[in-house]
Amino acid sequence: MRHPASEKLEIIRLVEGSRLPIKRTLAKLGVSRSKFYRWYDLHRRFGAVGLEDRRSAPGRIWNRVPDVVRGQVIDLALERPELSPRELAVTFTDEKAQFISEASVYRLLRANGLLTSPAFIVMKAADEFKDKTTAPNQLWQTDFTYLKVIGWGWFYLSTILDDFSRYIVAWKLCTTMKPADVTETVEMALATSGLGGCRYRPRLLSDNGSSYVAGDLATWLDKQGIKHVRGAPNHPMTQGKIERWHQTMKNRILLENYFLPGDLEAKIGSFVDHYNHCRYHESLGNLTPADVYTGRGQAILERRAEIKRKTIEQRRLLHRQAAA
Repeated sequence: MRHPASEKLEIIRLVEGSRLPIKRTLAKLGVSRSKFYRWYDLHRRFGAVGLEDRRSAPGRIWNRVPDVVRGQVIDLALERPELSPRELAVTFTDEKAQFISEASVYRLLRANGLLTSPAFIVMKAADEFKDKTTAPNQLWQTDFTYLKVIGWGWFYLSTILDDFSRYIVAWKLCTTMKPADVTETVEMALATSGLGGCRYRPRLLSDNGSSYVAGDLATWLDKQGIKHVRGAPNHPMTQGKIERWHQTMKNRILLENYFLPGDLEAKIGSFVDHYNHCRYHESLGNLTPADVYTGRGQAILERRAEIKRKTIEQRRLLHRQAAA
Protein backbone atom coordinates (compact mmCIF):
# COMPACT_ATOMS: atom_id res chain seq x y z
CA MET A 1 0.00 0.00 0.00
CA ARG A 2 1.42 3.38 -1.02
CA HIS A 3 1.38 6.28 1.44
CA PRO A 4 1.51 9.90 0.28
CA ALA A 5 4.33 12.05 1.61
CA SER A 6 1.99 13.92 3.96
CA GLU A 7 0.84 10.65 5.52
CA LYS A 8 4.42 9.42 5.94
CA LEU A 9 5.34 12.68 7.71
CA GLU A 10 2.30 12.38 9.97
CA ILE A 11 3.30 8.82 10.93
CA ILE A 12 6.82 10.00 11.76
CA ARG A 13 5.41 12.77 13.98
CA LEU A 14 3.07 10.31 15.74
CA VAL A 15 5.91 7.90 16.48
CA GLU A 16 8.14 10.72 17.74
CA GLY A 17 5.42 12.00 20.06
CA SER A 18 4.18 8.60 21.27
CA ARG A 19 4.78 7.49 24.86
CA LEU A 20 4.66 3.85 23.77
CA PRO A 21 7.69 1.95 22.46
CA ILE A 22 8.28 2.38 18.74
CA LYS A 23 7.43 -1.27 18.03
CA ARG A 24 4.03 -1.04 19.72
CA THR A 25 3.23 2.33 18.14
CA LEU A 26 4.01 1.05 14.65
CA ALA A 27 1.94 -2.08 15.27
CA LYS A 28 -1.07 0.07 16.12
CA LEU A 29 -0.50 2.15 12.99
CA GLY A 30 -0.10 -0.96 10.81
CA VAL A 31 3.36 0.07 9.54
CA SER A 32 6.37 -2.26 9.54
CA ARG A 33 9.55 -1.17 11.32
CA SER A 34 11.71 -1.54 8.19
CA LYS A 35 9.39 0.72 6.22
CA PHE A 36 9.26 3.31 9.01
CA TYR A 37 13.05 3.48 9.44
CA ARG A 38 13.47 3.87 5.68
CA TRP A 39 11.09 6.83 5.75
CA TYR A 40 12.79 8.24 8.85
CA ASP A 41 16.23 8.07 7.25
CA LEU A 42 15.01 9.80 4.08
CA HIS A 43 13.34 12.51 6.16
CA ARG A 44 16.50 13.15 8.16
CA ARG A 45 18.63 13.37 5.00
CA PHE A 46 16.35 15.25 2.61
CA GLY A 47 13.46 16.61 4.69
CA ALA A 48 9.83 16.33 3.56
CA VAL A 49 10.91 16.20 -0.11
CA GLY A 50 12.64 12.90 0.56
CA LEU A 51 9.32 11.29 1.40
CA GLU A 52 7.91 11.84 -2.08
CA ASP A 53 7.56 8.72 -4.22
CA ARG A 54 10.27 8.35 -6.84
CA ARG A 55 8.98 5.97 -9.47
CA SER A 56 11.17 4.50 -12.18
CA ALA A 57 8.30 4.55 -14.66
CA PRO A 58 8.56 6.92 -17.66
CA GLY A 59 7.08 10.37 -17.24
CA ARG A 60 4.88 9.94 -20.29
CA ILE A 61 2.78 6.78 -20.76
CA TRP A 62 1.74 6.02 -24.32
CA ASN A 63 -1.41 4.13 -23.30
CA ARG A 64 -2.71 6.75 -20.88
CA VAL A 65 -6.51 7.17 -20.97
CA PRO A 66 -7.25 10.69 -22.32
CA ASP A 67 -8.75 13.18 -19.89
CA VAL A 68 -11.89 13.49 -22.04
CA VAL A 69 -12.50 9.74 -21.77
CA ARG A 70 -11.85 9.83 -18.02
CA GLY A 71 -14.52 12.49 -17.63
CA GLN A 72 -16.99 10.45 -19.67
CA VAL A 73 -16.35 7.37 -17.53
CA ILE A 74 -16.98 9.38 -14.34
CA ASP A 75 -20.21 10.77 -15.81
CA LEU A 76 -21.38 7.25 -16.69
CA ALA A 77 -20.47 6.00 -13.20
CA LEU A 78 -22.55 8.77 -11.64
CA GLU A 79 -25.48 8.04 -13.95
CA ARG A 80 -25.42 4.28 -13.22
CA PRO A 81 -24.03 3.75 -9.73
CA GLU A 82 -25.28 0.16 -9.69
CA LEU A 83 -22.66 -0.93 -12.24
CA SER A 84 -19.46 -2.61 -11.06
CA PRO A 85 -16.10 -1.53 -12.60
CA ARG A 86 -16.28 -4.55 -14.92
CA GLU A 87 -19.82 -3.77 -16.06
CA LEU A 88 -18.96 -0.09 -16.39
CA ALA A 89 -15.95 -0.85 -18.61
CA VAL A 90 -18.02 -3.09 -20.92
CA THR A 91 -20.94 -0.64 -21.03
CA PHE A 92 -18.61 2.23 -21.90
CA THR A 93 -16.97 0.21 -24.69
CA ASP A 94 -20.34 -0.79 -26.17
CA GLU A 95 -22.04 2.61 -25.90
CA LYS A 96 -19.15 4.99 -26.58
CA ALA A 97 -17.18 2.81 -29.05
CA GLN A 98 -14.08 3.62 -26.99
CA PHE A 99 -12.14 0.86 -25.22
CA ILE A 100 -11.19 1.15 -21.56
CA SER A 101 -10.03 -1.71 -19.37
CA GLU A 102 -11.67 -2.83 -16.15
CA ALA A 103 -8.44 -2.04 -14.26
CA SER A 104 -8.42 1.54 -15.57
CA VAL A 105 -12.05 2.02 -14.58
CA TYR A 106 -11.34 0.62 -11.11
CA ARG A 107 -8.41 2.99 -10.55
CA LEU A 108 -10.42 5.92 -11.84
CA LEU A 109 -13.39 5.19 -9.57
CA ARG A 110 -11.11 4.66 -6.57
CA ALA A 111 -9.32 7.96 -7.19
CA ASN A 112 -12.66 9.77 -7.29
CA GLY A 113 -14.18 8.01 -4.27
CA LEU A 114 -16.83 6.24 -6.36
CA LEU A 115 -16.14 2.65 -5.36
CA THR A 116 -18.91 1.00 -3.37
CA SER A 117 -18.68 -2.27 -1.51
CA PRO A 118 -21.05 -4.98 -2.75
CA ALA A 119 -24.29 -5.45 -0.86
CA PHE A 120 -23.99 -9.22 -1.06
CA ILE A 121 -21.50 -12.05 -0.86
CA VAL A 122 -20.78 -13.76 -4.15
CA MET A 123 -21.83 -17.40 -4.17
CA LYS A 124 -19.59 -19.52 -6.37
CA ALA A 125 -21.11 -22.49 -8.18
CA ALA A 126 -18.09 -24.68 -7.50
CA ASP A 127 -19.58 -27.96 -8.69
CA GLU A 128 -21.26 -27.57 -12.05
CA PHE A 129 -23.50 -30.00 -13.91
CA LYS A 130 -21.15 -32.63 -15.28
CA ASP A 131 -22.54 -32.72 -18.84
CA LYS A 132 -21.57 -29.33 -20.27
CA THR A 133 -23.99 -27.70 -22.67
CA THR A 134 -22.70 -26.33 -25.96
CA ALA A 135 -25.72 -24.44 -27.28
CA PRO A 136 -28.98 -22.87 -26.08
CA ASN A 137 -32.02 -25.04 -25.34
CA GLN A 138 -30.04 -28.20 -24.66
CA LEU A 139 -30.70 -28.10 -20.91
CA TRP A 140 -33.07 -26.00 -18.82
CA GLN A 141 -32.67 -25.57 -15.08
CA THR A 142 -35.78 -25.05 -12.97
CA ASP A 143 -36.46 -24.35 -9.33
CA PHE A 144 -38.75 -22.53 -6.90
CA THR A 145 -37.88 -19.71 -4.54
CA TYR A 146 -40.16 -17.87 -2.14
CA LEU A 147 -41.03 -14.19 -1.73
CA LYS A 148 -43.36 -12.53 0.78
CA VAL A 149 -46.15 -10.04 0.15
CA ILE A 150 -47.12 -8.23 3.34
CA GLY A 151 -50.68 -9.07 4.34
CA TRP A 152 -50.93 -11.82 1.72
CA GLY A 153 -48.30 -14.33 2.78
CA TRP A 154 -45.72 -16.28 0.80
CA PHE A 155 -45.60 -16.57 -2.98
CA TYR A 156 -43.40 -18.94 -4.96
CA LEU A 157 -41.45 -18.02 -8.06
CA SER A 158 -41.06 -20.84 -10.59
CA THR A 159 -38.30 -20.18 -13.15
CA ILE A 160 -36.93 -21.85 -16.28
CA LEU A 161 -33.30 -20.86 -16.96
CA ASP A 162 -31.31 -21.90 -20.03
CA ASP A 163 -28.13 -23.60 -18.81
CA PHE A 164 -25.89 -22.48 -21.69
CA SER A 165 -26.81 -18.78 -21.80
CA ARG A 166 -28.34 -18.20 -18.31
CA TYR A 167 -31.31 -16.68 -20.16
CA ILE A 168 -34.58 -16.66 -18.18
CA VAL A 169 -36.83 -18.42 -20.66
CA ALA A 170 -39.98 -18.29 -18.51
CA TRP A 171 -41.13 -17.52 -14.99
CA LYS A 172 -44.38 -17.66 -13.05
CA LEU A 173 -45.39 -16.31 -9.64
CA CYS A 174 -47.42 -19.03 -7.93
CA THR A 175 -49.39 -19.44 -4.71
CA THR A 176 -48.33 -23.10 -4.42
CA MET A 177 -45.46 -25.38 -5.45
CA LYS A 178 -47.49 -28.14 -7.08
CA PRO A 179 -46.63 -30.17 -10.20
CA ALA A 180 -49.22 -28.15 -12.12
CA ASP A 181 -47.20 -24.98 -11.42
CA VAL A 182 -44.12 -26.66 -12.89
CA THR A 183 -45.94 -27.84 -16.01
CA GLU A 184 -47.40 -24.37 -16.62
CA THR A 185 -43.94 -22.81 -16.38
CA VAL A 186 -42.49 -25.37 -18.78
CA GLU A 187 -45.35 -24.77 -21.23
CA MET A 188 -44.61 -21.04 -21.09
CA ALA A 189 -40.92 -21.77 -21.77
CA LEU A 190 -41.75 -23.99 -24.76
CA ALA A 191 -43.95 -21.25 -26.22
CA THR A 192 -41.41 -18.47 -25.58
CA SER A 193 -38.51 -20.44 -27.06
CA GLY A 194 -40.46 -21.43 -30.15
CA LEU A 195 -40.11 -25.12 -29.35
CA GLY A 196 -43.79 -25.64 -28.70
CA GLY A 197 -44.44 -27.04 -32.17
CA CYS A 198 -41.11 -28.82 -32.56
CA ARG A 199 -40.25 -32.45 -31.91
CA TYR A 200 -36.98 -31.39 -30.26
CA ARG A 201 -37.17 -30.93 -26.49
CA PRO A 202 -34.47 -29.77 -24.05
CA ARG A 203 -33.65 -31.76 -20.93
CA LEU A 204 -35.00 -30.42 -17.65
CA LEU A 205 -32.76 -30.26 -14.57
CA SER A 206 -34.30 -29.82 -11.10
CA ASP A 207 -33.69 -30.69 -7.47
CA ASN A 208 -35.59 -33.36 -5.55
CA GLY A 209 -38.40 -31.20 -4.21
CA SER A 210 -41.82 -32.78 -3.77
CA SER A 211 -43.23 -31.09 -6.89
CA TYR A 212 -40.40 -32.44 -9.05
CA VAL A 213 -40.53 -36.06 -7.89
CA ALA A 214 -44.33 -36.30 -8.24
CA GLY A 215 -45.72 -38.96 -10.56
CA ASP A 216 -48.05 -36.48 -12.27
CA LEU A 217 -45.08 -34.39 -13.42
CA ALA A 218 -43.19 -37.46 -14.63
CA THR A 219 -46.18 -38.55 -16.71
CA TRP A 220 -46.64 -35.09 -18.22
CA LEU A 221 -42.94 -34.71 -19.08
CA ASP A 222 -42.90 -38.14 -20.67
CA LYS A 223 -45.83 -37.18 -22.93
CA GLN A 224 -43.98 -34.00 -23.91
CA GLY A 225 -40.81 -35.92 -24.74
CA ILE A 226 -38.80 -34.05 -22.11
CA LYS A 227 -36.10 -35.97 -20.29
CA HIS A 228 -36.06 -35.08 -16.59
CA VAL A 229 -32.70 -35.01 -14.74
CA ARG A 230 -32.52 -34.43 -10.99
CA GLY A 231 -29.53 -33.34 -8.97
CA ALA A 232 -28.03 -35.52 -6.26
CA PRO A 233 -29.76 -35.20 -2.85
CA ASN A 234 -28.18 -32.62 -0.51
CA HIS A 235 -26.16 -31.23 -3.41
CA PRO A 236 -27.91 -28.01 -4.54
CA MET A 237 -24.85 -26.64 -6.35
CA THR A 238 -25.64 -28.97 -9.28
CA GLN A 239 -28.28 -26.31 -10.05
CA GLY A 240 -25.71 -23.58 -9.30
CA LYS A 241 -26.77 -21.27 -12.12
CA ILE A 242 -30.40 -21.02 -11.10
CA GLU A 243 -29.41 -20.76 -7.44
CA ARG A 244 -27.17 -17.85 -8.42
CA TRP A 245 -30.09 -16.29 -10.30
CA HIS A 246 -32.22 -16.51 -7.17
CA GLN A 247 -29.55 -14.71 -5.14
CA THR A 248 -29.03 -11.99 -7.75
CA MET A 249 -32.76 -11.43 -8.12
CA LYS A 250 -33.44 -11.29 -4.38
CA ASN A 251 -30.59 -8.82 -3.81
CA ARG A 252 -32.57 -6.36 -5.94
CA ILE A 253 -36.17 -7.41 -5.41
CA LEU A 254 -36.03 -7.57 -1.60
CA LEU A 255 -34.75 -4.01 -1.25
CA GLU A 256 -38.45 -3.05 -1.11
CA ASN A 257 -41.56 -4.24 0.70
CA TYR A 258 -44.56 -5.39 -1.31
CA PHE A 259 -48.18 -5.06 -0.28
CA LEU A 260 -49.87 -6.34 -3.45
CA PRO A 261 -49.00 -9.45 -5.52
CA GLY A 262 -49.27 -7.36 -8.68
CA ASP A 263 -46.54 -5.00 -7.48
CA LEU A 264 -44.21 -7.92 -6.79
CA GLU A 265 -44.98 -9.48 -10.15
CA ALA A 266 -44.28 -6.21 -11.97
CA LYS A 267 -40.98 -5.81 -10.15
CA ILE A 268 -39.91 -9.34 -11.03
CA GLY A 269 -40.83 -8.79 -14.68
CA SER A 270 -38.80 -5.58 -14.79
CA PHE A 271 -35.76 -7.24 -13.27
CA VAL A 272 -36.01 -10.30 -15.55
CA ASP A 273 -35.92 -7.95 -18.54
CA HIS A 274 -32.86 -6.18 -17.11
CA TYR A 275 -31.16 -9.48 -16.28
CA ASN A 276 -31.74 -10.95 -19.74
CA HIS A 277 -30.96 -7.92 -21.89
CA CYS A 278 -28.81 -5.46 -19.91
CA ARG A 279 -26.75 -7.23 -17.25
CA TYR A 280 -23.30 -8.35 -18.41
CA HIS A 281 -22.15 -11.75 -17.11
CA GLU A 282 -18.44 -12.29 -16.60
CA SER A 283 -18.89 -16.04 -17.12
CA LEU A 284 -20.38 -15.31 -20.57
CA GLY A 285 -17.45 -13.17 -21.69
CA ASN A 286 -19.24 -9.99 -20.53
CA LEU A 287 -22.22 -10.64 -22.77
CA THR A 288 -25.85 -10.56 -21.69
CA PRO A 289 -27.86 -13.80 -21.55
CA ALA A 290 -29.94 -12.57 -24.49
CA ASP A 291 -26.78 -12.02 -26.56
CA VAL A 292 -25.78 -15.65 -26.06
CA TYR A 293 -29.27 -17.12 -26.31
CA THR A 294 -30.02 -15.41 -29.63
CA GLY A 295 -26.59 -16.19 -31.12
CA ARG A 296 -25.36 -12.61 -31.59
CA GLY A 297 -22.66 -12.87 -28.94
CA GLN A 298 -19.76 -13.63 -31.30
CA ALA A 299 -20.50 -10.58 -33.44
CA ILE A 300 -20.48 -8.37 -30.33
CA LEU A 301 -17.14 -9.80 -29.18
CA GLU A 302 -15.63 -9.18 -32.61
CA ARG A 303 -16.90 -5.59 -32.57
CA ARG A 304 -15.36 -5.01 -29.14
CA ALA A 305 -12.03 -6.41 -30.33
CA GLU A 306 -12.08 -3.99 -33.26
CA ILE A 307 -12.92 -1.07 -30.95
CA LYS A 308 -10.01 -2.04 -28.70
CA ARG A 309 -7.61 -2.23 -31.66
CA LYS A 310 -8.63 1.21 -32.96
CA THR A 311 -8.48 2.75 -29.47
CA ILE A 312 -4.93 1.44 -28.90
CA GLU A 313 -3.84 2.75 -32.32
CA GLN A 314 -5.31 6.18 -31.53
CA ARG A 315 -3.53 6.35 -28.17
CA ARG A 316 -0.20 5.40 -29.79
CA LEU A 317 -0.69 8.16 -32.35
CA LEU A 318 -1.51 10.76 -29.69
CA HIS A 319 1.59 9.69 -27.72
CA ARG A 320 3.84 10.07 -30.77
CA GLN A 321 2.38 13.50 -31.57
CA ALA A 322 2.91 14.67 -27.98
CA ALA A 323 6.48 13.35 -27.92
CA ALA A 324 7.42 14.93 -31.29
